[in-house]
Amino acid sequence: MRLVFMGPPGAGKGTQAKRLAAAYGLRHISTGDLIRAAIQNETPLGQKAKPYLEAGQLVPDELVWELARAALAERHYDHFVLDGFPRTVQQAEWLDELLRQVGRPLQVVLNLIVPDELIIKRLSRRRVHKITGENYHLDFNPPPPDVDPSLIIQRPDDRPEAIRQRLEVYRATHEPLEQYYRACGLLVDVDGVGSMDEVSARIQAVLKAQGVLTA
Repeated sequence: MRLVFMGPPGAGKGTQAKRLAAAYGLRHISTGDLIRAAIQNETPLGQKAKPYLEAGQLVPDELVWELARAALAERHYDHFVLDGFPRTVQQAEWLDELLRQVGRPLQVVLNLIVPDELIIKRLSRRRVHKITGENYHLDFNPPPPDVDPSLIIQRPDDRPEAIRQRLEVYRATHEPLEQYYRACGLLVDVDGVGSMDEVSARIQAVLKAQGVLTA
């Protein structure tokens, strides 16, 4: 399988990508995870990316591409699900050209659709342990009772007004990418509303309909 997950922040694409990868033995490639690991391991690419993250800026396309390309090469350009990449049409064109050269083109781009108000509700209920960095959700994964409540905080970007701004930025930057993949005949919209199992079942139904899954 060679898949890409798309969707706004809070749509559940990371969760669904991980579930699909675990179920079918795929490599879940999240560029956010790759960047953080590169910085933590102080690799050359991590050292280049660190100043951008510290300044709250997006890591340049070229650095993200190098990290993604290395991760794809580790799996021989197959059996992967990309999460958070591509994020621009240029990155999509790079990816298509790379996979064309090795004869393993993308099969499906899954686009999770969730109403903005539900995303705001989901994300505004997230909390983080300010020392350990552990993530929680007040509805689905609340902090254990033995954790000091004063250590559980809401990130500034998980406040409703910040979430709305993030969604506006996402729509502006990803609409051309959606149009690109739709024109390629690869984009399939998936209803992201419901339980994790319900959304997973819809994703598997799409993959079967597209001939990616045979059982």
